[in-house]
Amino acid sequence: MPERRRTPTLSARLTDRLPARLTALRTPADPGFWRSPVRGARFTAVLGMVLLAGLTLLFVTGLLSYAAYNPDLDPVNDKTPGKGWLGFYLFAWPTGPYWLYRLTQGLHVTVGIVLVPVLLAKLWSVVPRLFALPPARSVGHALERLSVLLLVGGALFQFITGLLNIQLDYLFPGSFYTLHFYGAWVFLAGFITHVALKLPQAVRVLRSGGIPRGGPGPLVAPGSPARPDTLVAPDPLPATLSRRGALVMVGAGSLLLLITSAGRSFDGPLRRIALLTPRGGTEQGPGPNAFQVNKTAAAVRITPADTGERWRLTVRGPAGELRFSRAELLAMEQHTAALPIACVEGWSTSDQLWRGVRLSDLAALAGYPDSPPDVFVESLQRSGSFRKAALRDNQVRDGRSLLALEVNGAPLSPDHGYPARIIVPAAPGVLNTKWVETLTFGEL
Repeated sequence: MPERRRTPTLSARLTDRLPARLTALRTPADPGFWRSPVRGARFTAVLGMVLLAGLTLLFVTGLLSYAAYNPDLDPVNDKTPGKGWLGFYLFAWPTGPYWLYRLTQGLHVTVGIVLVPVLLAKLWSVVPRLFALPPARSVGHALERLSVLLLVGGALFQFITGLLNIQLDYLFPGSFYTLHFYGAWVFLAGFITHVALKLPQAVRVLRSGGIPRGGPGPLVAPGSPARPDTLVAPDPLPATLSRRGALVMVGAGSLLLLITSAGRSFDGPLRRIALLTPRGGTEQGPGPNAFQVNKTAAAVRITPADTGERWRLTVRGPAGELRFSRAELLAMEQHTAALPIACVEGWSTSDQLWRGVRLSDLAALAGYPDSPPDVFVESLQRSGSFRKAALRDNQVRDGRSLLALEVNGAPLSPDHGYPARIIVPAAPGVLNTKWVETLTFGEL
């Protein structure tokens, strides 16, 4: 009996008529979808080791920045209510060296900016693994994928919110301080897990040899059987850039960001070319008050009527409530201190010569002649964050901590806090309260 010929199905007939390039379409889950000849385990390992050092520094300096606010001193300083045991490491922020916060926060922001090309390159290098199927082959593999989710999501969230904060663009809902703080701990959970799982492999990869100049090849560790490099494309496109060349490009991008951002913490030519950061190269006009500010008097609606002849400083303590005019404050013993202002956005000024009344002397007038306590500072500013702040007793005791009335030999300008402002060594700029109205010593 003759064999019956099978009629091709409609889908088969359509497939036969499609161009070969369309029938070969692949999904991201297919290793053949990724065809860059640059990807490889050693390339990824080098980027990973750079990020290991850089992200560790970012986390440590971020925690130091949080501690500098003295969040456990008073609720007004704590922008992360409910932190609980996440504040286990907090300590009394010191006043020396006086440039401490300028250094730690400058490092935090600068390193964060410089790492952007490295982070993007690292994510690009491992993106094929993000689409690998099945999602989890074992408990260990599932834990690894979860760590990657926390790591990638946390890193992107931290970098995006941090960069927006540097640019003073608050496009995200809620407080930057709260979001960035809790986001850092989520990121750390993924970071530690991922490092524990991947660091031995990265070290083994780097010990196996240097970065190859070009095409793909198997990863063979000395003394071990050959193992395929799963990041190498099985069907790579012709190479137009070596892996070393790609690393050079990433490094060049980081160097460019360093040059155009780090200058906001220095004087001279570097400050003038800090084009990527607000307050980087900007000056506030000529004269002794020509240095950076974050908030102007006009922006917070401080008017000449608020700071004129009727202004009085109120000082509270066991001695009662005392009120002083600016002229009376100028008649007291004056002291000078050369201190910078360093802001959470990473910019800072050079040392400015401040002159005014020591906080410890005002504490003595308030009824604490021997052991100055903490002080609660209130500004004329009626809205916005950090219009109130608390300073620790060690900050009040430091002889360089002033209620400043002048800077660089001239009265404070309205934008720098006229008629009086706080200046404390090593404190974040937001704790150097401007337009001071009330000082309450003790009972915090």
